[in-house]
Amino acid sequence: MLQDKDRIFTNIYGLKDKSLKGAMSRGHWDGTKQILEKGRDWIINEMKASGLRGRGGAGFPTGLKWSFMPKESDGRPHYLVVNADESEPGTCKDRDIMRHDPHTLIEGCVIASFAMGANAAYIYVRGEYIREREALQAAIDECYDYGLLGKNNKLGWDMDIFVHHGAGAYICGEETALLESLEGKKGQPRLKPPFPANMGLYGCPTTVNNVESIAVAPTILRRGAGWFSAIGRPNNVGTKLFMLSGHVNKPCTVEEEMGITFRELVDRHAGGIRGGWDNLLAVIPGGASCPIVPAKDIIDCPMDFDGLRGVGSSFGTAAAIVMDKSTDVIKAIARISAFFKHESCGQCTPCREGTGWMWRVMERMAKGNAQKREIDMLFQVTKQIEGHTICALGDAAAWPVQGLIRNFRPEIEKRIDQYTASALDHGAVLEAAE
Repeated sequence: MLQDKDRIFTNIYGLKDKSLKGAMSRGHWDGTKQILEKGRDWIINEMKASGLRGRGGAGFPTGLKWSFMPKESDGRPHYLVVNADESEPGTCKDRDIMRHDPHTLIEGCVIASFAMGANAAYIYVRGEYIREREALQAAIDECYDYGLLGKNNKLGWDMDIFVHHGAGAYICGEETALLESLEGKKGQPRLKPPFPANMGLYGCPTTVNNVESIAVAPTILRRGAGWFSAIGRPNNVGTKLFMLSGHVNKPCTVEEEMGITFRELVDRHAGGIRGGWDNLLAVIPGGASCPIVPAKDIIDCPMDFDGLRGVGSSFGTAAAIVMDKSTDVIKAIARISAFFKHESCGQCTPCREGTGWMWRVMERMAKGNAQKREIDMLFQVTKQIEGHTICALGDAAAWPVQGLIRNFRPEIEKRIDQYTASALDHGAVLEAAE
């Protein structure tokens, strides 16, 4: 269990003063100039040593990502872009950082930008996040007024931060689609390579990082890589914001240590499962695109990258959507299929056509109006979408359906049998009436 003294986000619930003065009283912006004076190499090596993995879902090592930026400028400016387009259903941690603890993110932007030789950072905020953007902008304005940002500031690194508001498109959470949108073009993913570290925003070296990945960096550098890497399990270290929604007694966002078991997380912070643990049916562990995990597999599973890979799912953003036995699990996955069909940008044929195809079949299966041989056909279609698109939206649409078929196939077959039986009964009644 994480001790209070080890928490990085000290105002995640907005109970304390979120102003610059309040943030400073809780230890933020403490010795930032001294951190910068240690130099770019020291910062990047310390971030590598901390073992921090990206908190946006993919889990790529953050320090390694920073090190991909060119050491010397070839005349092009370098950019940091912060992905605050938190559009994954179930995920709601970045909004709390921006709303209540924005100075963690702003200080992180300064340090990360310095480490990669960038004098400008762009924060791309999800279209629906109006109040979050306002809170973030107010905090940035405070920093300009206090002399922490802008030219010739107190920290000795010229730094500008711009907040850009999206228009509410899920696809713009994909890093290259986000860059296209920032440039004023249609939000469609780019082919890689070239990678953003070589050709990113406006054709310049760019690093795109998640809000939480950037916001934890200052505290890691202040307390040392050893402190952060001692929390959690090897390869899955540090603290993490977990989100618990759905059928728990007290839905919440909470900072805990990586590797805490699902049972401990729910009992300690969310008041247990609605109707008790025997009433748990399944959990989507990391946001809507992660495969669903049945109750028996998740209860004692460590909540981290390796733990959830071990049960055939993924850690994602650590947004657990909890379903009790009142849930129509087939209907739930059909609803997720509708979301991905709606949010596909339409650039790649497998995703554009496949997401609609999966949704239509899932709608029929939710009613039972299907044949059992279609279950295998549906699985085969998910495999023809997964891995055959420019970005991972195709995979994200395929995985929930795959998880359902792997873990709840008897449920689908039972629904089909019930539908067939009721259709036969209905037919018999009509015959008798004739």
